Amino acid sequence: MTKTMIQELDLVALVADRPTIGLRRGDVGTVVHIYGSGQRYEVEFMNANGQTISVETLTADEVRAVDLGRVILHYSDMANAA
Repeated sequence: MTKTMIQELDLVALVADRPTIGLRRGDVGTVVHIYGSGQRYEVEFMNANGQTISVETLTADEVRAVDLGRVILHYSDMANAA
């Protein structure tokens, strides 16, 4: 399987829970910067009001590209995320 090339402003999803920062597997963020040749990404996670929850530097193995044609939206209460 070929890995999709992630670009700035693309949506990515976490592949594993990150309880220390209050994020869960499947949470979606926006790539705001790419380091090197895509080894690391600066990803902004926002709530439904557009407020930034967290900006994290993640490795390519910690995220996957979001295929919008295959996504089902899911409600996640931030109060219960940790």
